[in-house]
Amino acid sequence: MNDRSLSKDTQHGVIAGVCAGLARFLGLEIWLVRILTISALLLGGGVIVVLGYVALMFMLESESVAQWDARIAHTIKSRPWEQGSSPAQLLSVLQREFDEMEQRVNALEKQVMSDNQRSQDDT
Repeated sequence: MNDRSLSKDTQHGVIAGVCAGLARFLGLEIWLVRILTISALLLGGGVIVVLGYVALMFMLESESVAQWDARIAHTIKSRPWEQGSSPAQLLSVLQREFDEMEQRVNALEKQVMSDNQRSQDDT
């Protein structure tokens, strides 16, 4: 379940933090959301974009970066190599993950080969 909520990012915002908040919510770069907003404004959506921006400016609550970081802290450094594990621990985790991937690939290959055999038997 996604626990992110849409809010203004006034610390990184230029006008009111709406584009920065949208970027943070969508997981995009701020400059990309700003360019998309300006492009929509210039390519014929002027009134709608301005009204939408003003509406979001008043409707969205401000949320500080510290609050946002606290909300997503559980996803930060969730991988062993980001947690500062020893090389031996890291290698064992990677070996286990590669073994699991190999088992899935083998199962998939077996399924594909059996499907091919069935199609050859049908012809």
